[in-house]
Amino acid sequence: MNMETIDAYSEVERTARESYGRLVAYLAARWRDLAAAEDAMGDALLAALETWPRQGIPAKPESWLLTAASRRLVDRARHTRIAAGAVPDLVALSQEARHWSSKGKSFPDERLNMLFLCAHPEIDPASRTPLMLQTVLGVNAERIASVFLVKPAAMGQRLSRAKAKIREQRLSFDLPDETELPVRLSSVLEAIYAAYGSGWEETAGADARRRGLAEEAIFLCRLIVAAMPGEPEAAGLLSLMLHGEARRPARRNERGEYVPILEQNTALWSRTMMEEAERCLRQAARTGRLGRFQLEAAIQSVHAQRAVTGRTEWEEIALLYEGLARFAPTVGVRVGQAAAVAEARGAEQGWALLGALPREAVRGYQPYWATAGHLLKRLGRLQEAREAYSLAIGLAADPSVREFLKRQSASE
Repeated sequence: MNMETIDAYSEVERTARESYGRLVAYLAARWRDLAAAEDAMGDALLAALETWPRQGIPAKPESWLLTAASRRLVDRARHTRIAAGAVPDLVALSQEARHWSSKGKSFPDERLNMLFLCAHPEIDPASRTPLMLQTVLGVNAERIASVFLVKPAAMGQRLSRAKAKIREQRLSFDLPDETELPVRLSSVLEAIYAAYGSGWEETAGADARRRGLAEEAIFLCRLIVAAMPGEPEAAGLLSLMLHGEARRPARRNERGEYVPILEQNTALWSRTMMEEAERCLRQAARTGRLGRFQLEAAIQSVHAQRAVTGRTEWEEIALLYEGLARFAPTVGVRVGQAAAVAEARGAEQGWALLGALPREAVRGYQPYWATAGHLLKRLGRLQEAREAYSLAIGLAADPSVREFLKRQSASE
């Protein structure tokens, strides 16, 4: 394989990685058939792999792919003889693609519309996050299936059903009106947070299939914040994720061992990311509309202050958790609140909150058992602590976290 071919393949890969979602969203928003737009873009990418090594890399790779995909849609419509009125629309789409290319301008970015389409009330909630990952980010169904712990065939069927519903019910690709926007935005942010949470689990030595999901979730949130700067929860979520990413380099030591936040070397935390996170949090606060993600980001902001002051203000964190529990009284929030209260006001008060949680709700929740082990050990209830740690170790997916918990359980 010569260098020209290698360069061409690399350019196809780069353009697909950076522009796939934008290209598919543009086509789908005009043709109203997401599956057909994806198929056409797949054909265009294959054509690029065949053509660019021979003819050279085009000056505007995105426009080349858009034009090629538009032509594929026209050809397919003529070949399959779908609705007679479709071909003129597709011809117009192809001409529009050439127009953007000839003018040397970027074509409109429809990805925000695509995100809100994926959060349409008619779409199964279980399909929304996978649909966003595939259509806006180009993540394949097999990788999505591995993240959500389902079989690839099942995930493929789930995605196909969602796309069929979009096509058959002609769901709108336009941004929802003011009455529906808050509900849809909430779904979009929840989906992005779920994607980030899955990617957050991927660190050195963890499941490589989840690699990059955290960065992709941040990308989606940046898109929303840029388009909707007045939405405080979007800015709050971006702040939350940036604070988390700022600490990623410190989550493992040089031996690859897990390091909890209180033991992390703050010199390894990214000051740039933390500063951006603080700007986002201030932006959200100016609206005067408090929400869950802002409170979660505020908790992480207090942790970040340790890089400056050298201490953690646990009472402040405990109070923030108290407010957060009013917005989102989830098991995860309650466990976090118990841990913060234990640090601020003593292990007895923390254990009282933790012990009040229904056993059925925490049976398979690993952070609960890890926190229980820690608090029981502080209370001198060592046998119970070892039992809790044993459950936490069994539920931990990350080998380095398991080893950390074993060390905690063994120490007196």
